[in-house]
Amino acid sequence: MPEFRLTQISDTHLGRRFPGLIANFQRVSEHIDADRPDLIVNTGDVSFDGPTSRDDVEFAKGLHDALPVACRYIPGNHDIGDNPTAIGPAPKPPVAEAHRRQFCEIIGEDHWSFEAAGWCFIGLNSLVMNSGLAFEAEQFDWLTSEIARTNGRPVALFVHKPLFLNLPDDPETPETSIRYVPQPARARLIEMFADVDLRLIASGHVHQRRDFTYRQTRHVWAPSAGFRINDQRQDRIAIKEVGLVEYRFQPDSFEVRHVRAAGQVDVDIEELLAQMGGEH
Repeated sequence: MPEFRLTQISDTHLGRRFPGLIANFQRVSEHIDADRPDLIVNTGDVSFDGPTSRDDVEFAKGLHDALPVACRYIPGNHDIGDNPTAIGPAPKPPVAEAHRRQFCEIIGEDHWSFEAAGWCFIGLNSLVMNSGLAFEAEQFDWLTSEIARTNGRPVALFVHKPLFLNLPDDPETPETSIRYVPQPARARLIEMFADVDLRLIASGHVHQRRDFTYRQTRHVWAPSAGFRINDQRQDRIAIKEVGLVEYRFQPDSFEVRHVRAAGQVDVDIEELLAQMGGEH
């Protein structure tokens, strides 16, 4: 395959009770239908609240099944719960094996790898990192085997949470600890890829569109496909808008295109909180 076209969507946060998020997903679906990439990857928070609503997960999967292109997924904290950090408060809810299994049962694999256009593509469940769950060690063992098979080929890594803000050793703070892959799992992950030609790390979670390069690795933060978080609730790091990301991979090179589907609306989190009423 001389070229592999991949579209990344993220943080769709789908649930029956949120018409604005459903409408934005429909606009994304129309864009995908017109463009027809080879694969869709949803980098997490597929559902609005998987740990408390199995229906959210089933509803989200149904909408994705209607897409005209095959999809792969990795879970977000809204799908399976969040990972604990050394410095921040305990996550609500914490990641749980039962929720991970529910995700795998309804949505699909929560970690995967495949090859295309001379590249190795790896998707990881970043929410189990630092959790102490048995699957955390299993996934790291699996990743060791996958890395051993890259054989010098360029690698594209997909995770829900960005690895860091600007530098690998950025200090964790109570305010931002849940935003990035937590320590010490972050340092372990970076070390595992130290001798790999890691060209791309694609993530979501922060609901801000960002694109920067650290050493040889390009870090692409996909915005939410569903809603934005205003500056009163979240500090501004980059661009706050809804959208998606398109990639074209060719042997030894790739291109990134930041896209907003026609008709997508910047739904504000306040609208969703109002719809939730006393739930939040």
